[in-house]
Amino acid sequence: MSQPSGPLLDPKVNAVISRLEAARRRPANGGPRGNPDNDQDPKAYADYGFSIHPEQGELIYLLCRAQRATRVAEFASSIGMSTLYFAAAVRDNGGGVVIGSELVPEKVAAARRNLAEAGLAGLVDLRQGDARETLRVLGGPVDFMLIDGWPGGEGPSLARQVMEIVAPQIRLGGLVMNDNGEADYLAYVRDPGNGFRSMSLPLKGGTELSVKVA
Repeated sequence: MSQPSGPLLDPKVNAVISRLEAARRRPANGGPRGNPDNDQDPKAYADYGFSIHPEQGELIYLLCRAQRATRVAEFASSIGMSTLYFAAAVRDNGGGVVIGSELVPEKVAAARRNLAEAGLAGLVDLRQGDARETLRVLGGPVDFMLIDGWPGGEGPSLARQVMEIVAPQIRLGGLVMNDNGEADYLAYVRDPGNGFRSMSLPLKGGTELSVKVA
Protein backbone atom coordinates (compact mmCIF):
# COMPACT_ATOMS: atom_id res chain seq x y z
CA MET A 1 0.00 0.00 0.00
CA SER A 2 1.39 3.41 -0.98
CA GLN A 3 2.05 5.96 1.73
CA PRO A 4 0.03 9.21 1.80
CA SER A 5 1.84 12.09 0.14
CA GLY A 6 0.46 14.70 2.55
CA PRO A 7 0.49 15.22 6.30
CA LEU A 8 -2.88 13.57 6.98
CA LEU A 9 -2.21 9.85 7.41
CA ASP A 10 -5.66 8.39 8.15
CA PRO A 11 -6.60 6.17 5.16
CA LYS A 12 -10.34 6.37 5.91
CA VAL A 13 -10.31 10.18 5.88
CA ASN A 14 -8.07 10.30 2.82
CA ALA A 15 -10.43 7.96 0.96
CA VAL A 16 -13.36 10.34 1.50
CA ILE A 17 -11.24 13.34 0.47
CA SER A 18 -10.11 11.52 -2.69
CA ARG A 19 -13.71 10.64 -3.58
CA LEU A 20 -14.86 14.25 -3.13
CA GLU A 21 -11.93 15.56 -5.15
CA ALA A 22 -12.62 13.12 -7.99
CA ALA A 23 -16.24 14.28 -8.10
CA ARG A 24 -15.36 17.99 -8.15
CA ARG A 25 -17.09 19.89 -10.96
CA ARG A 26 -18.09 23.42 -11.88
CA PRO A 27 -21.45 24.66 -13.18
CA ALA A 28 -21.62 25.09 -16.93
CA ASN A 29 -22.54 28.75 -16.44
CA GLY A 30 -19.37 29.41 -14.43
CA GLY A 31 -21.13 29.49 -11.09
CA PRO A 32 -22.08 32.45 -8.92
CA ARG A 33 -18.64 34.04 -9.26
CA GLY A 34 -18.16 33.27 -12.93
CA ASN A 35 -20.63 35.83 -14.19
CA PRO A 36 -22.37 38.64 -12.29
CA ASP A 37 -25.60 37.85 -14.19
CA ASN A 38 -25.71 34.27 -12.87
CA ASP A 39 -28.11 33.22 -10.12
CA GLN A 40 -26.57 34.20 -6.76
CA ASP A 41 -28.93 32.06 -4.66
CA PRO A 42 -26.83 29.40 -2.84
CA LYS A 43 -29.72 26.94 -3.07
CA ALA A 44 -29.49 27.08 -6.86
CA TYR A 45 -26.11 25.33 -6.54
CA ALA A 46 -27.07 22.62 -4.04
CA ASP A 47 -25.33 19.97 -6.18
CA TYR A 48 -21.98 21.78 -6.28
CA GLY A 49 -19.44 21.70 -3.46
CA PHE A 50 -17.29 24.76 -4.23
CA SER A 51 -14.85 23.29 -1.71
CA ILE A 52 -11.32 24.24 -0.75
CA HIS A 53 -8.54 22.42 -2.60
CA PRO A 54 -6.48 19.66 -0.97
CA GLU A 55 -3.37 21.84 -0.67
CA GLN A 56 -5.39 24.32 1.38
CA GLY A 57 -6.77 21.50 3.49
CA GLU A 58 -3.33 20.08 4.13
CA LEU A 59 -2.14 23.50 5.28
CA ILE A 60 -5.16 23.74 7.59
CA TYR A 61 -4.31 20.34 9.04
CA LEU A 62 -0.64 21.24 9.62
CA LEU A 63 -1.40 24.63 11.17
CA CYS A 64 -4.02 23.15 13.48
CA ARG A 65 -1.56 20.47 14.57
CA ALA A 66 1.11 23.11 15.18
CA GLN A 67 -1.33 25.14 17.30
CA ARG A 68 -2.59 22.08 19.17
CA ALA A 69 -6.00 23.41 18.13
CA THR A 70 -9.03 21.98 19.88
CA ARG A 71 -11.70 24.57 18.99
CA VAL A 72 -12.09 25.64 15.37
CA ALA A 73 -14.89 27.07 13.23
CA GLU A 74 -15.70 27.62 9.57
CA PHE A 75 -17.95 29.49 7.18
CA ALA A 76 -19.16 27.79 4.99
CA SER A 77 -18.88 24.02 5.45
CA SER A 78 -20.45 23.10 2.09
CA ILE A 79 -20.20 19.30 1.64
CA GLY A 80 -17.56 18.97 4.33
CA MET A 81 -14.18 18.96 2.56
CA SER A 82 -12.60 21.56 4.85
CA THR A 83 -14.48 20.08 7.81
CA LEU A 84 -12.71 16.76 7.25
CA TYR A 85 -9.27 18.37 7.56
CA PHE A 86 -10.28 20.36 10.63
CA ALA A 87 -11.87 17.39 12.37
CA ALA A 88 -8.93 15.09 11.63
CA ALA A 89 -6.53 17.66 13.10
CA VAL A 90 -8.64 18.22 16.21
CA ARG A 91 -8.94 14.46 16.74
CA ASP A 92 -5.21 13.97 16.27
CA ASN A 93 -4.61 16.77 18.80
CA GLY A 94 -6.53 14.79 21.40
CA GLY A 95 -10.10 15.94 20.79
CA GLY A 96 -12.23 19.05 20.67
CA VAL A 97 -14.90 20.51 18.41
CA VAL A 98 -15.28 21.83 14.88
CA ILE A 99 -18.14 24.34 14.57
CA GLY A 100 -19.40 24.53 11.02
CA SER A 101 -22.10 26.55 9.31
CA GLU A 102 -23.89 25.81 6.04
CA LEU A 103 -27.02 27.41 4.63
CA VAL A 104 -28.10 24.80 2.06
CA PRO A 105 -29.85 21.75 3.60
CA GLU A 106 -28.67 19.36 0.88
CA LYS A 107 -25.06 20.30 1.55
CA VAL A 108 -25.52 19.89 5.29
CA ALA A 109 -26.81 16.37 4.69
CA ALA A 110 -23.91 15.58 2.34
CA ALA A 111 -21.36 16.92 4.81
CA ARG A 112 -22.79 14.81 7.60
CA ARG A 113 -22.63 11.68 5.42
CA ASN A 114 -19.03 12.42 4.47
CA LEU A 115 -17.99 13.03 8.08
CA ALA A 116 -19.70 9.84 9.22
CA GLU A 117 -17.96 7.85 6.49
CA ALA A 118 -14.62 9.26 7.65
CA GLY A 119 -15.37 8.45 11.29
CA LEU A 120 -15.26 12.11 12.33
CA ALA A 121 -18.91 13.05 12.83
CA GLY A 122 -18.65 13.05 16.62
CA LEU A 123 -16.21 15.97 16.55
CA VAL A 124 -18.38 18.33 14.49
CA ASP A 125 -21.15 20.72 15.49
CA LEU A 126 -22.58 21.49 12.05
CA ARG A 127 -25.12 24.31 12.22
CA GLN A 128 -27.62 24.79 9.41
CA GLY A 129 -28.54 28.37 8.60
CA ASP A 130 -27.16 31.86 7.99
CA ALA A 131 -23.62 32.07 9.42
CA ARG A 132 -24.32 35.60 10.60
CA GLU A 133 -26.61 33.93 13.14
CA THR A 134 -25.23 30.41 13.56
CA LEU A 135 -21.69 31.65 14.32
CA ARG A 136 -22.69 34.58 16.49
CA VAL A 137 -21.99 32.53 19.65
CA LEU A 138 -19.11 30.06 19.41
CA GLY A 139 -19.06 29.18 23.10
CA GLY A 140 -15.51 30.34 23.80
CA PRO A 141 -12.29 31.37 22.03
CA VAL A 142 -11.43 29.52 18.81
CA ASP A 143 -7.95 28.60 17.61
CA PHE A 144 -8.58 28.66 13.86
CA MET A 145 -11.31 30.13 11.66
CA LEU A 146 -11.96 29.47 7.97
CA ILE A 147 -13.89 32.22 6.15
CA ASP A 148 -15.12 31.09 2.75
CA GLY A 149 -18.16 33.04 1.69
CA TRP A 150 -20.54 33.70 -1.16
CA PRO A 151 -20.87 36.55 -3.65
CA GLY A 152 -23.54 39.07 -2.73
CA GLY A 153 -25.09 42.24 -3.98
CA GLU A 154 -24.69 45.71 -2.59
CA GLY A 155 -22.97 46.42 0.72
CA PRO A 156 -20.37 44.46 2.70
CA SER A 157 -19.50 40.97 1.53
CA LEU A 158 -20.66 37.99 3.57
CA ALA A 159 -17.02 37.22 4.34
CA ARG A 160 -16.55 40.68 5.86
CA GLN A 161 -19.79 40.47 7.81
CA VAL A 162 -18.99 37.05 9.27
CA MET A 163 -15.43 38.08 10.05
CA GLU A 164 -16.60 41.05 12.08
CA ILE A 165 -18.88 38.72 14.07
CA VAL A 166 -16.26 36.05 14.80
CA ALA A 167 -13.12 38.21 15.17
CA PRO A 168 -13.74 38.95 18.88
CA GLN A 169 -14.14 35.19 19.45
CA ILE A 170 -10.75 34.25 18.00
CA ARG A 171 -8.02 33.86 20.62
CA LEU A 172 -4.79 35.81 20.56
CA GLY A 173 -2.45 33.89 18.29
CA GLY A 174 -5.43 32.35 16.54
CA LEU A 175 -5.39 31.96 12.77
CA VAL A 176 -7.90 32.88 10.07
CA MET A 177 -7.85 31.60 6.49
CA ASN A 178 -9.90 33.19 3.70
CA ASP A 179 -10.55 31.40 0.42
CA ASN A 180 -11.95 34.04 -1.91
CA GLY A 181 -10.14 37.31 -1.28
CA GLU A 182 -13.13 39.65 -1.12
CA ALA A 183 -11.78 43.21 -1.26
CA ASP A 184 -13.53 44.46 1.87
CA TYR A 185 -12.49 41.34 3.80
CA LEU A 186 -8.86 41.89 2.81
CA ALA A 187 -9.11 45.54 3.83
CA TYR A 188 -10.29 44.43 7.27
CA VAL A 189 -7.57 41.86 8.04
CA ARG A 190 -4.81 44.00 6.51
CA ASP A 191 -5.70 47.02 8.67
CA PRO A 192 -3.42 46.75 11.74
CA GLY A 193 -6.05 48.60 13.74
CA ASN A 194 -8.26 45.51 13.62
CA GLY A 195 -5.70 43.39 15.45
CA PHE A 196 -4.49 41.08 12.68
CA ARG A 197 -1.35 40.57 10.64
CA SER A 198 -1.95 39.04 7.26
CA MET A 199 -0.38 37.72 4.06
CA SER A 200 -1.48 36.19 0.78
CA LEU A 201 -0.42 32.62 -0.05
CA PRO A 202 -0.16 31.27 -3.62
CA LEU A 203 -2.82 28.59 -3.13
CA LYS A 204 -5.95 28.28 -5.29
CA GLY A 205 -5.23 31.62 -6.93
CA GLY A 206 -4.76 33.44 -3.61
CA THR A 207 -5.45 32.38 -0.03
CA GLU A 208 -5.26 34.93 2.78
CA LEU A 209 -3.77 33.78 6.09
CA SER A 210 -4.03 36.03 9.13
CA VAL A 211 -3.00 35.81 12.78
CA LYS A 212 -4.70 37.67 15.61
CA VAL A 213 -2.11 39.71 17.52
CA ALA A 214 -4.26 42.12 19.55
